[in-house]
This record gives sequence, structure tokens and C-alpha cells, in this order.
Amino acid sequence: MPKGSSAMVTRHRFIQTKPLNVRLMEEAKSLREQANLLPFGPVRDAVLKKARQAEAAAHMEDWLTLPGLPPHKNDDSHGQN
Repeated sequence: MPKGSSAMVTRHRFIQTKPLNVRLMEEAKSLREQANLLPFGPVRDAVLKKARQAEAAAHMEDWLTLPGLPPHKNDDSHGQN
């Protein structure tokens, strides 16, 4: 954009049709299927690690959205007495 230009930059937004935890579990399943096609070694291990991370993120998202979970309390003390 030229200097002094006041043109607005528009962002393309996507409306997600599936919840985050569902998308993460689908990604984990896809990664595990890919890993099953790979020979044993560091590449396969990296793909499996990514699948485990996606599964962990999905479980965390589930936990964080539980209806009984108390709201986050802002605490500026960070462990100070």
C-alpha cells in the first residue's frame, strides 16, 4: 500500500460449521491414517505426535467449555503472597 494511503484492508472471515473439538478430532483421525501409511521413522513419529496434540487440544476444549466450570478469575498476584 502506498505511503499515505488510507485504503482499508478487509479480512476474509470464515464461519465455522463444526465445533472446534470436532474439527480437531477429525484432524487427529486424518493424521493417524496418514501415519499408518508411512514407514516407521522420524516422519511417522512427527505425524503421530501432531495427532496426539490435536486430540489433547480437543479434550482441553471440551473441558474448558464444560457448563459447570467456574469462570476464570483474573489474579494479578501471580503466586505472590
